[in-house]
Amino acid sequence: MASLKLPEVVPSPTQDSERLRKAFQGYGTDEKAVILVLGHRNAQQRKEIRETYQQLYNESLIDRLNSELSGDFRNAVILWSYDPPERHAGLAKDALLQVLVEIACASTPNHLVAVRQAYCSLFDCSLEEDILRKLLVSLVSSFRYDKVAVNLEVAKEEASKLHEAIIIWILSTRNFFQLRETFACYNNLYGNTLEQLESLLHMVIWCIDCPEKHFAKVVRDSIVGFGTDEDSLNRAIVTRAEIDLLKVRFEYYKTSLVIGDTSGNYRDFLMTLLG
Repeated sequence: MASLKLPEVVPSPTQDSERLRKAFQGYGTDEKAVILVLGHRNAQQRKEIRETYQQLYNESLIDRLNSELSGDFRNAVILWSYDPPERHAGLAKDALLQVLVEIACASTPNHLVAVRQAYCSLFDCSLEEDILRKLLVSLVSSFRYDKVAVNLEVAKEEASKLHEAIIIWILSTRNFFQLRETFACYNNLYGNTLEQLESLLHMVIWCIDCPEKHFAKVVRDSIVGFGTDEDSLNRAIVTRAEIDLLKVRFEYYKTSLVIGDTSGNYRDFLMTLLG
């Protein structure tokens, strides 16, 4: 369930563009006006605002936001202002493994196709070419059936296959000395320990089966401890605000945690997206 709140009567893209233009003029920027406009518009409405702003003032709204805002607030607003496929394409370009898993496994098939197209358009190469891990290439390249209907017999059969997977056979038929050598060879061949593989597979399963749990953990990890990981916090809140952010909130954290770890316009913007 999305957390984004829209006004009962949405102003036209021209009215929103004019209000943003006014917010940028004069001494200083009216950040509250920026939040009021962009923080309460969905992806299609934000796209229309960007296009209208470009037509009216012959400049990019993204570029103007970049010059008018600063710090974590600027990063969050700009990330939010992008079209969702372009946003994910940008995140994927220099992404950590976790981000690639999120994009590959927590997106609908249609959105994932749009991300791949946006990536190719933005960076003149395919997303698949830039991802070296075979697991992620398979996930990103696939177009999974996106309907509710399921085949219970297939599910039972595949669950059985998972249980009887080759790793179970290896672990149950080799002595400890052989297993230790197998673990060492796996690390040498693939550059990962089995613990890292297990962590990756766990993340994949969460993103597919219950993405709100994964993103709740991302939020928790970004604000727990010394300092705040603003990039991860932005990614979790911005990318899920129009999808399932209310479920993320219900799954784990209280909004007071975000309030306590952020401040100023940055906090106000995140709280706007949190609903």
